[in-house]
Amino acid sequence: MINDILKLIFITLLPFLELRASIPAGIIGGNISFFGISISILRMPWLTVFIVCVITNIILGIIIYFMLDKFINFFLRFKIIEIPYKKIVLRTQRKIHPYVEKYGEIGVALFIGVPLPGSGVYTGALGAYVLGLKFKKFIVANIIGVLIAGIIVTIISTGVLQLTT
Repeated sequence: MINDILKLIFITLLPFLELRASIPAGIIGGNISFFGISISILRMPWLTVFIVCVITNIILGIIIYFMLDKFINFFLRFKIIEIPYKKIVLRTQRKIHPYVEKYGEIGVALFIGVPLPGSGVYTGALGAYVLGLKFKKFIVANIIGVLIAGIIVTIISTGVLQLTT
């Protein structure tokens, strides 16, 4: 069981897959291949899968946002990056600041929560950072968005399991 939980965590940490892939993998089970890596997971109780994947994804979003801030601040020490960054990103942040303050958390939460390719905590954290959403507000949006995605994917995965058995 511990090995399967670690496999779920690994899949959840993969960009573009996250819990959108790890929840079905844990609930449905079987051999799953991602980018040439074959992973064998046993069927696990849906609640265990949900909790592991959601907590992992929430923590992942927080780490990404935090590291993104450190990464960008490091590169802003170089004029070749600082000048276009200030011109494009900071100017855009000033223009959209009122909308971000009004709809930012909800928008980011919905973006993270829609279980489609290209959405999720990786792109949600990047979008929130570029839009200038504060760290604490991102954490709230991240938690809400991941819970939405986790619930949707779990419902679909348990429904698919019911149809196949």
